[in-house]
Amino acid sequence: MVLVVVLLLMDLGLAQAEEGVVVGKAPYRLHTLFSVEYPAINKPAGIVHWLEHSKEAENVDWVVILDADMIIRGPIIPWELGAEKGKPVAAYYGYLVGCDNVLAQLHTKHPEFCDKVGGLLAMHIDDLRVLAPKWLSKTEEVRADRAHWGFNFTGDIYNSGWISEMYGYSFGAAEVGLRHKITEDLMIYPSYTPRKGVEPILLHYGLPFKVGNWSFSKLEHHDDGIVYECNRLFDPPPFPKEVQLMEADPEARRGLFLNLDCINTLNEGLLHHHALVGCPKPKWSKYLSFLKSKAFAELTRPRYLDNEVKSNLKKQDPETYKKDKSSGVSHNQKSEHPKIHTLFSTECTPYFDWQTVGFVHSFHLSGQPGNITRLLSCTEQDLKSYAGHDLAPTHYVPSMNRHPLTGDWYPAINKPAAVLHWLNHVETDAEFIVILDADMILRGPITPWEYGAERGRPVSTPYDYLIGCDNELAKIHTRHPEACDKVGGVIIMHIDDLRKFALLWLHKSVEVRADKAHYATNFTGDIYSSGWISEMYGYSFGAAELNLRHVIRKDILIYPGYVPEPGIEYKVFHYGLRFSVGNWSFDKADWRNTDVVNKCWAKFPDPPDPSMITSTDVNIYIGTD
Repeated sequence: MVLVVVLLLMDLGLAQAEEGVVVGKAPYRLHTLFSVEYPAINKPAGIVHWLEHSKEAENVDWVVILDADMIIRGPIIPWELGAEKGKPVAAYYGYLVGCDNVLAQLHTKHPEFCDKVGGLLAMHIDDLRVLAPKWLSKTEEVRADRAHWGFNFTGDIYNSGWISEMYGYSFGAAEVGLRHKITEDLMIYPSYTPRKGVEPILLHYGLPFKVGNWSFSKLEHHDDGIVYECNRLFDPPPFPKEVQLMEADPEARRGLFLNLDCINTLNEGLLHHHALVGCPKPKWSKYLSFLKSKAFAELTRPRYLDNEVKSNLKKQDPETYKKDKSSGVSHNQKSEHPKIHTLFSTECTPYFDWQTVGFVHSFHLSGQPGNITRLLSCTEQDLKSYAGHDLAPTHYVPSMNRHPLTGDWYPAINKPAAVLHWLNHVETDAEFIVILDADMILRGPITPWEYGAERGRPVSTPYDYLIGCDNELAKIHTRHPEACDKVGGVIIMHIDDLRKFALLWLHKSVEVRADKAHYATNFTGDIYSSGWISEMYGYSFGAAELNLRHVIRKDILIYPGYVPEPGIEYKVFHYGLRFSVGNWSFDKADWRNTDVVNKCWAKFPDPPDPSMITSTDVNIYIGTD
C-alpha cells in the first residue's frame, strides 16, 4: 500500500502531519552555538526530528512538504505529478541566483546539480532520509556565510541571509545528487496571473497582494491573535461581482479571483475554528452570508492539475531541464513575449559608482522587463577595499585594464571581456540580452518586440563616426567588410547570437587595439587618434565576421545636447559628451575622481529650472532631464 504524508512546517519547531499527530520538538530558532535567531531553520530541523522520532515516518512512501502560508486548492498526488524515486517534484524559484554563481561553488561539490526550487516539494521518503541532514547542515553553513548575503550573490533583496534555508535545500539536494522535476504551474503567489488554461493547486501568500483598494499582507498580522478572538476575521475583500466590473480583461480578472479565493478561504477557516472552540454564533453580515453561499462553494471547489502540466512533468528529464531554461525554453510557461536580461559594464571606481546609481535608478523607473546585472571588472587588490557591492545585482569579473603580455592599458576592453565571462559563468533563461553602458539614463523599456530584434538580426543604434567600416580598416580586420555596420551604444541580441559572437567581439577589439598603424582619425574617426574606440570596432568587425546584420534604429538613443527629432520619444539618454543649458554644463569626465555616492547628500550642481528657460521649443528641455 502506498501512503502519503503531508508535512506542514510552522515556526514553533513542530512538524505536524495528517490525523493531528504532533511530534514535539524544542524550537531551533536560536542557534545553540552562535546565539543568532533564525526561525526559518526550524523547517529542516523539524523534518530531521520527524524522520527520527515519528512512527508515521516509518510507514510512509511519499512526503509532500508545504509551508503554513499556503492555501491548498486541490489534491497533490506525487505520482500523478510525475515524481519518482530519485526525482522529486518542486516549484520553480527563479530568484535563487546563487545556484548560478560563486555561492553554489562555495557550498556544494556539485554546483551543476543546483536546482532553483522550493515552496512545494513532493518526494519519496527514501530521498528525504538522505537529503534532510544535508538540508539542515547546508542551511547552517549558508546562514553563517555572511560575506555572501548580498543581493548579487543570493537574490535576497534584504541582504539579510533570510533565504539561507532555501539555499540549504538546493545545495543539500545537489550534494546528494537529487535532480528535480520542476514546474511553474502548480503554485502561484496571489497577485500573479496564472498561465491561460491552468488552475494552480497551491496559493502561496508570502507576498502582499491587493484587489482594487483592498490589500492583504501577512506581515501586518505577524503578532495578531485573530485565531483566539471569537468571530474576528481579516478585512473582507471585494465581492466577485465587484471584480467583474473592476477588471475587463478575463485573464487579469482570473488572477484577481485567485486573490479573493486566498483570503476568503482563510476567513472560512477562521469561522470553522471559532465554531469548533465554542465561540457564539456570529452576527449576520453580507460577507458571512456570501461565505456560506452556493456561489462561494462553487468558487472554492477543488481544482485539479491540468493534464498538459502533468504530462510535461512526467516526461521531464531533470538533467536537461536546467539547460533548457538557460536557453530560453520553457516547459510550463507560455509567455506572450520572450524573457529579457539587461547587462551593463563598470569598474570598481567612484566614477562608475555614481553612474551605476543613476543607471539602476532609471532602470527601475523605466519599466524595463526582466532582470539587470552589473558586470563589475576589478583587480583583486581594488576589490578588497571596494565599498559599492550592493549598488546593483553584480557579476564579478577579473579586470582586463592592463594587457597581461604587452602591458597596454585599455579599460574599454573590459566590456566584451565581461560579457564573455558572464556567458561562461552564469546560466540565464533570458532569450534576449540588452547591453547598455553605465553612462546612460533609461526613459522607457527597450524590448526586442518593439524594435524588431530576432535571432540572427540584432538591433542597435547608429554610430556614424565609425568610418573604418567604409575604408581599409574593415578590409584588414574582417573577411566581410561589406557586412560592417556602424553601430553601438544600445545592443539587443538573441542569446544564441551572443554566445557565438562574444569571443569574436573580444578578439577583434584586441586586434584593432594592437593595430597602432591605423589609429589615425582618417582611418578610425577617432579625433584623438588614440585607439580608444577599438572596442567599438571590435564589436562591428566581430559581427561582420558572422554576417550579423543589424536593424539600425535612430529612435532609441540620443545624446543630451543634441536636438531630437520631432515626435520621437527616445528611450535612452547617453551622456558621454559634454552638454549645456545656458551657462550651466555637465561633463562626466569632470567627475572622474569625485565620490558622490558615499558622501551623504552629495549631488551634482543643479541644472537650470525648466520654468526659467525662455525658448518655446520643447526639444531644448532634453538636457535638463
